[in-house]
Amino acid sequence: MVLKRAEWPNADEYAIAVATKVAPYGAYVQLPEYKDKEGFIHISEVSSTWVKNIRNHIHENQRVVVKILKVDPEKMHIDCSLRRVSNESRRQKNNEWKRAQKAEKLLELVAKENEMTIEQVYEKIGWPIEDVFGEIYTGLEKASDGGVDVFEDVQATKKLKKQVADLAQQRIEIPYVEIDGEMTITVPGPSGIEVIKKALTEGLQRGKEHDKSTTEIYTLGSPRYKLRVVSPDYKEAEEILSDVLGLVTKQIQDNSGTISFAKK
Repeated sequence: MVLKRAEWPNADEYAIAVATKVAPYGAYVQLPEYKDKEGFIHISEVSSTWVKNIRNHIHENQRVVVKILKVDPEKMHIDCSLRRVSNESRRQKNNEWKRAQKAEKLLELVAKENEMTIEQVYEKIGWPIEDVFGEIYTGLEKASDGGVDVFEDVQATKKLKKQVADLAQQRIEIPYVEIDGEMTITVPGPSGIEVIKKALTEGLQRGKEHDKSTTEIYTLGSPRYKLRVVSPDYKEAEEILSDVLGLVTKQIQDNSGTISFAKK
């Protein structure tokens, strides 16, 4: 099902739509996030190119991402567009939809344990989690890693917060991202090897200050060295890599050495 908090979508937002009827003049769709409210895609909003056969672009039961153009609650009418959805917007919305589905499956378990409807669970714990984290699934990921303590600011009962946190730890695996690159380092003089060793050791120690991420540095055969960071958060991984590389670079250059880095 996957529920949105708002009863109606807003103009200019993106929504999941399922085609229910395709006609020569356009397509009728249902919006599952808004309790299957009906929307309409005029043929002029199907594609940016000439539409010879509308069914080459959309067909019954197809799930698509649409952009909301106009909403008229009084007339129960929603105008939608396919052609105004970029590939990136489509990718982001589909990812949001998948995350919302995963969140709802967990909330359904909570509903079953407490003999509640899914709507009641959304009201009592789902929306309060969204209030704090901006997205329910983000809150569940945080709970999977940090337990019920991350729900300190969530306005819900201790029982529900613990149930949700426990289920999150049992069922949600935090995805990790990996970024790496190759350093080429040379330091002239008899102490060059020791300078490189000291710089890499200090860089590795800097990376280890982040307990939820892993930093590795190892030789590929002098003068080439691998720097790899694995983290649950891409932005954090980038920051750690930049921090470690900056420290190593300073050490090498302060000792008249040269260093280059090629990200993989």
